[in-house]
Amino acid sequence: MPKLQIDAEVNGRKISREADPHARLLDFLRDELNLTGTKEGCGAGECGTCSVFVDGKLVKSCLMPVAKVSGSRIETIEGLAKPGDLTPVQRAFHKTGASQCGYCIPGMVMAATSALRENPQADIEEIKERLGGNICRCTGYTKIFEAVEIAKAVIAGDMPETALEEDSVEDSYIGANVRRIDAPSKVSGRLKYAADMKMPDMLQMQVLRSPHAHARIVSIDTSAAEAMDGVACVITADDVPGKDGFGVFVHDQPIMARGKVRHVGEAVAAVAAEDLVTARRALAMIRVEYEELPGLYDPADALKPGAPVIHDYAPDNLVKHIPVRKGDTQKGFAEADLILEDDFGTQQVEHAYLEPEAGIAYVDPDDVVVVISPSQNITHHRHMLAEIIAKPINKVRFIMSPVGGGFGGKEDMIYQGMLALCAMKTHRPVQLNFTREESLIASAKRHPSRVHYKMGLKWSGQITAIEFDMLSDGGAYGMSSEGVMRKAAILSCGPYEVENLSVDTRGVYTNNTPSGAFRTFGGMQAQFATESMMDMAAEALDMDPFEIRRINMMKIGSSTHTQQTLETASLDRVLEAAEIASRWEKGAPRVRGAERGDLNGPDTRKPCTLGARIKNAAKDDAKTTERVA
Repeated sequence: MPKLQIDAEVNGRKISREADPHARLLDFLRDELNLTGTKEGCGAGECGTCSVFVDGKLVKSCLMPVAKVSGSRIETIEGLAKPGDLTPVQRAFHKTGASQCGYCIPGMVMAATSALRENPQADIEEIKERLGGNICRCTGYTKIFEAVEIAKAVIAGDMPETALEEDSVEDSYIGANVRRIDAPSKVSGRLKYAADMKMPDMLQMQVLRSPHAHARIVSIDTSAAEAMDGVACVITADDVPGKDGFGVFVHDQPIMARGKVRHVGEAVAAVAAEDLVTARRALAMIRVEYEELPGLYDPADALKPGAPVIHDYAPDNLVKHIPVRKGDTQKGFAEADLILEDDFGTQQVEHAYLEPEAGIAYVDPDDVVVVISPSQNITHHRHMLAEIIAKPINKVRFIMSPVGGGFGGKEDMIYQGMLALCAMKTHRPVQLNFTREESLIASAKRHPSRVHYKMGLKWSGQITAIEFDMLSDGGAYGMSSEGVMRKAAILSCGPYEVENLSVDTRGVYTNNTPSGAFRTFGGMQAQFATESMMDMAAEALDMDPFEIRRINMMKIGSSTHTQQTLETASLDRVLEAAEIASRWEKGAPRVRGAERGDLNGPDTRKPCTLGARIKNAAKDDAKTTERVA
């Protein structure tokens, strides 16, 4: 199709450019005008990172066809202030620390600017409403709203310009409001993330991904794709010159599927071409013949005798088992007045960082393979890649680009090897930018888990024994599973001193999307179960939930689950602060609120409403009934 002629005013400057008919305004701004402060986070108008003004109105540029803006006046984040200067809104974002990873901030600044332009007297509720189309995954929004309120007051003259200046620091920086040194580049849109970087003669990469969860690769025919005009190279696992395998603890993952695919979305082949459209068309020309294999989608099924084997080195599908033993649990349960037993589950969770995965690779004049990406573990990636591409370590370099949100999800080397192979094969720079859909299907998630929990207690609330058994879905590859299982085992029973415990955490292979690092690294799954059990125990024993935690909390001199003696401990202060801040009403769950008349009528609540099965342990049924009925 013929190109479109676009004549418009962009940031006060008349421009005249040709554009592809299918292009969005976002593509035009980033690719044709190099205005990369406008980001792509979702491509669906949901996240707001691409927000710009068109004829004075805030729009999502990922939803607007470029054909609609000819003759329009467009304003991007780069046009809000003169180069080197910042608007009051941008300065307020700098002042309050509203920018963390910074990827959402240009769009957020545009939305805040729009709010104050349309209503300079907007109150906090209106500000929240007007910023509702913009997502931030780092700050929690409080500092963003605070920044807009400060900017509003300064613009209106209710606060002096000095309110936007940095706070003075007296004796110590600890506890002082110190501004981030990288904030100006973020609030102005000048900071370059991996997808924003451009290099001369750069190719665009696209990846062919498996539609099957478990299948043997019978054949791959790339000849038609390689013959296409504009295609620089096509790579498969056969192009790996060295030892093909990477991972955090076990190197079980190939650069691209080798022999078989193990999850939907696994990379099978990749194309580097002159432009994105050509690369995508080439993918459609690759022919892959699969032989489907039985899949495993439940971790319990993966451990059953005769289950399909996902990795030959692990015939039992076990990634890692971490056992922890302390004391004698049989003795502890025998001493218990009450035994609670229940099951808990947590789900797979997507990191949803606003910056989709992206990277560039090239070979420098000294034949050093250079990879630029928002990797959270570049030293480890560098050592793994050197083995994969069969080069000495001094011929491999990793550069960490600004990370537009990670939360552990960019710790794994998922795509950097493919970039390096294409750069080596073409001797040209190669860029890969994931779509949001690609990020969802191919990147690691939080481990789904199931915990079977058994807890013995005295009537006093003292824990006598715990059995904790966690089964986690590691997905198709090991990634961070060993570390997550180890941390889950260490933190399994919370900050409570337990004399007798038995802990088992297991991560197993399935044909689901791989599980990897995510904030708390196994601690969240474990603590959800433990703290739920503590609340259930408080309810069963008619005890205040704070009190039962104080009875069991670790103190100075306590022995941890792994037999370490604590020299410091602060849970008592944490509990006290939480109790005060929450205005906690003291008392057992069945008694709290009695002065408000909650117990005037019949008490229809059941003990252990979270579903624990209460069992009498070495005590007569009458006493158990007296305590928990």
